[in-house]
Amino acid sequence: MELLANLSLGFDTAFTLQNLMYCFIGCVLGTLIGVLPGLGPVATIAMLLPATYALPPIAALIMLAGIYYGSQYGGSTTAILLNIPGETASVVTAIDGYQMARRGRGGVALFTAGMGSFFAGCVATLILAGFAAPLAEVAFKFGPAEYFSLMVLGLIGAVVLASGSLTKAIGMIILGLLMGLIGTDVNSGVARYSFEIPQLSDGIGFVSVAMGVFGFAEIMTNLEKKGTGESFLNKVTSLIPSWADVKRMTPSILRGTTIGSILGILPGGGAALAAFGAYSVEKKSSKYSEEFGKGAIEGVAGPEAANNAAAQTSFIPLLTLGIPPNAVMALMVGAMTIHNIQPGPQVMTSNPALFWGLIASMWIGNVMLILLNLPLIGIWVKLLQIPYRYLYPAILVFCCIGVYTVNNSIFDVYVTAGFGIIGYLFHKLGCEPAPLLLGFVLGPMMEENFRRALLLSRGDFTTFVTRPLSLGLLIAAALLVVIVALPAVKKSREEVFVEE
Repeated sequence: MELLANLSLGFDTAFTLQNLMYCFIGCVLGTLIGVLPGLGPVATIAMLLPATYALPPIAALIMLAGIYYGSQYGGSTTAILLNIPGETASVVTAIDGYQMARRGRGGVALFTAGMGSFFAGCVATLILAGFAAPLAEVAFKFGPAEYFSLMVLGLIGAVVLASGSLTKAIGMIILGLLMGLIGTDVNSGVARYSFEIPQLSDGIGFVSVAMGVFGFAEIMTNLEKKGTGESFLNKVTSLIPSWADVKRMTPSILRGTTIGSILGILPGGGAALAAFGAYSVEKKSSKYSEEFGKGAIEGVAGPEAANNAAAQTSFIPLLTLGIPPNAVMALMVGAMTIHNIQPGPQVMTSNPALFWGLIASMWIGNVMLILLNLPLIGIWVKLLQIPYRYLYPAILVFCCIGVYTVNNSIFDVYVTAGFGIIGYLFHKLGCEPAPLLLGFVLGPMMEENFRRALLLSRGDFTTFVTRPLSLGLLIAAALLVVIVALPAVKKSREEVFVEE
């Protein structure tokens, strides 16, 4: 009954005209950036963070959340019709979706992607609503030692589940942690690593780092790409699948929803890992495994359900524990901080309208997205005919204005440009910037909880292993390190990195 009362409060909050409007804006923007190759939800949310200053907290978070899960819908459209994945998670969808389009079944592929996304999004939101309150109750039992150990587990999880080189992922985490130390020490009041630059006495701005490493770097990377691909929009005739298609896609959607819901909660998981995992499961479990890569409907249904489920269950650790499991959730932490909201279990008690309103808006957003995506396919594909060289100057100007308005400081614009160059170099070196952002966000929180734990234990370092919950989290982190060092896992990481 309590859950129903909370959801009633959430829907009352979400169904206001203002919140519905921002939910719609978020869904439209999410679909748009999902369609446009290269931008992605991380870069877009980083660019829009300054704009959220002028919005009410609930409206801002509803809009940013809509951008995230909306991008998972939009990315499938161009992946299927043009073989251009608009979003990283849509790389897998393009494998069989594009082949279905080549065979004149593009409409069925789009319908499958849309319905799989809709079902998974609704189920994942239900899981979020059901698990939020119990997990928040557990979180209230956490002390500084437990929070520190949880953050260690989160950072190691981000390294383990990231693709590519383990060494590079660890290096990015450490670099992010060190960047988080820049600024004035809370206890002593002494400036650290500021190099006597007054603007760095308060640390490096989160918006500058996020927008530079993701926004500016994405623009520079995209300018190197040429060509679009062959469009099969004119071959989209019927969207309705046959009964045989329905029987094949339904189990795949259910499996994809389950896989995505689990992987979305894990630190470092996210939509891309869920999509790759679901595709692997479908390929091994399907009776039609020989069709994979040639237009198997399971190759569209499973990954699309998985990436949308993961996008929404990734809010669970953010809202209940205050720990961002991926780069997008780290940006959501930044958005909440902008509005003086401390992420964690206290949000549910101190601001229940915001907490449950955000959850309820996800159901509304899923309905909006299914109504937006299928009828407007032609418009989204037409947008791809606009040369990117005409779009990027406007995006850059928008970014610079946004960064400047945060503190009315031109120094922040210079810092953003510098991180843009650094982010571009990261891309060239094969270093994922997401672990850096997670380290940057969690670094100050880890330091604070580490020092508080030692203060309460009078300098006794054993407090981290004598408290059962803290010890359990540290053991889990150690097991993750052992698992990722196994040769089979290492090989799998490298294969995923090559596929991406």
